[in-house]
Amino acid sequence: MKKFVVTVLLALGVIPAFSQIKSIKKVIYRMYFEKDSTKKPSFVLLPVISSAPETGLELGGSALYSFYTDTINAFTRVSNIFAYGTLTSKGQSRINLSTNYWLPGNKYHITAAVGYINFPFDFYGIGNNTGKANADRLGQKRFRFAFTAEKSIGTNVYIGIVGGALDYRFNDVDNAGIFETDPTIEGRHGGTTLYLGPSFVYDGRNNNTYTTKGAIITSYFDFRKGTGSNSSYNGGLFNFEYAQFFKLSKRFVLGFDVQEQSTTGAQSPFYLLPALGSDEMMRGYYNGRFRDRNLLAAQTELRYRLSDRFGIVGFAGTGQVFNKTFSFDEFKPNYGGGLRYFFDTEKGLSIRVDYGVGEKRAGESRQSGFYVGLGEAF
Repeated sequence: MKKFVVTVLLALGVIPAFSQIKSIKKVIYRMYFEKDSTKKPSFVLLPVISSAPETGLELGGSALYSFYTDTINAFTRVSNIFAYGTLTSKGQSRINLSTNYWLPGNKYHITAAVGYINFPFDFYGIGNNTGKANADRLGQKRFRFAFTAEKSIGTNVYIGIVGGALDYRFNDVDNAGIFETDPTIEGRHGGTTLYLGPSFVYDGRNNNTYTTKGAIITSYFDFRKGTGSNSSYNGGLFNFEYAQFFKLSKRFVLGFDVQEQSTTGAQSPFYLLPALGSDEMMRGYYNGRFRDRNLLAAQTELRYRLSDRFGIVGFAGTGQVFNKTFSFDEFKPNYGGGLRYFFDTEKGLSIRVDYGVGEKRAGESRQSGFYVGLGEAF
């Protein structure tokens, strides 16, 4: 009788455990390994783990849900919903929710994003030649809401509006640092800014997730207005980006990307200035290490598809920030490479791992960065 009871208890415990393990394996297989040529939705999770002295251990994850609003029209682009969130052992947090939505036949294109961060960062000052020795650790709380709505007015041509709201708050523990002592820095206490403006897009890409040929031109102008304690601020931001792709062979793709950003208005709150360095442009540079009223950057990337699942890339680029005029001597280099794993081969969706290298300034180690994300850099 005892053996029977033990056997039953083991069965009650082990069978559900095996069932759960089997279900988990099935979910993992669907997310990362299933090969499906149909246009059904897909979902993927990517864990996030990192550690730094100023944050302690950071844990979280990101999730991407991709789908088609029209599975009959072969030209309708892929839409998605993306979520990201992390929490550190020192109580800091980052959270973001965004969507990129293409209506049937690509007649309308809508994007929206809302995010909040309570996260420290290093401020180096303003300009294209800030020094690492000037790094000033700031506490930052930022809320961001952004949207775009564009309508097709012809083959691959869209016009629309961009808008949103930004709220920045800062604190500086070291009152003797550059953040407090440099008199040229504007907007130390942050503030709330609203913006709205027109946009123009030409999108002739053959695919919006893994492009092998075609071009895209994105341009917009934000009219910016401060509110509340920031009500004295009036300005704007002009953004222009052009990317072109060439299919060199069945497996090789060459891409070029150029971006220019310029602020307008008499005031220049430091937190609204264009900043060099991100996981998409000028990989290898700490975002915000160099910031000023204008930014000009370009990159090229050679992509090789080893198989349906795996790919490798090599990239190189250059860029700078400047106040009024740029100098060819001030362009900074960047280069590097990366790996791609395509978890959804039908939609061209991938997990991206890149390592970028930048300049080596006198008395400093060479700048570099490691990036993990979802989707191509451009």
